[in-house]
Amino acid sequence: MTGRRIVDAHHHVWDLAVRPQPWITGAALAPLARSFGAAELAAEARAAGVSGTVVVQTVCVPGETPELLALAAGSDLVAGVVGWTDLTAPDVGEALAALRARPGGDRLAGVRHQVQEEPDPRWLLRPDVLRGLDAVAGAGLVYDLVVTPRQLPAAVEAAARIEGLTFVLDHLGKPPVAAGALEPWAGDLSRLAALPNTVAKLSGLVTEAAPGARWPGSLAPYARTALDAFGPQRLLFGSDWPVCTLRADYATVLGIADALTAELAPAEKDAVFGGNAVRVYGL
Repeated sequence: MTGRRIVDAHHHVWDLAVRPQPWITGAALAPLARSFGAAELAAEARAAGVSGTVVVQTVCVPGETPELLALAAGSDLVAGVVGWTDLTAPDVGEALAALRARPGGDRLAGVRHQVQEEPDPRWLLRPDVLRGLDAVAGAGLVYDLVVTPRQLPAAVEAAARIEGLTFVLDHLGKPPVAAGALEPWAGDLSRLAALPNTVAKLSGLVTEAAPGARWPGSLAPYARTALDAFGPQRLLFGSDWPVCTLRADYATVLGIADALTAELAPAEKDAVFGGNAVRVYGL
């Protein structure tokens, strides 16, 4: 990766003294039950040669996004923010405009909702949600999709309906790596990729694998499927730090992504590891 401009298109920070992270439950996630701040991120990212990042929301509360914008405003590393707003509210456009008026508001690049936690697999197709997604498009932002495989069909339909909005699929839609299965995930991923307003993040795969899985071999079929579907001009590298630390450290995750894209030409790797994130998020 020497000499390449690397942008990490997906990471998180949180401070448990400010608010809890309710999703951190059980023994498997116990290592994440502490604060992870910008200074720790910067040390990891800089050591790995990363020059810019996109910080992504973790909880669906109004207070987090202004904090992330302020973080970006004071950082020479965090170049973009994917925040949260209530897509079902009647005033989504006004809420987004208010966020942009805050300190660091120029770093707001996109919006995300924890769709993976919604019990309705067709939540994205609710009329109020579709209206909210239209407002996101009208604001010139992108929408990050954090969904499970059972929610991918609804994501395909939503992206087809709102052609003016760029949909960014986080973690390749969380494929069933631990089970070693490809379908129906691969077919749904290909249907999403067939839509021109979609891109995907090569991120989060290590935590979908079973403990003790071999790298990068256990992840290769999923990365290959994504490369075939989206191509190197529509894939973005993301570390998913600090969640990735459940399986591997920052540098290892970057090395795995490098190995999974070893067949690409230098210009294609430049796109996956930096250029695509700059373009998609307007960094």
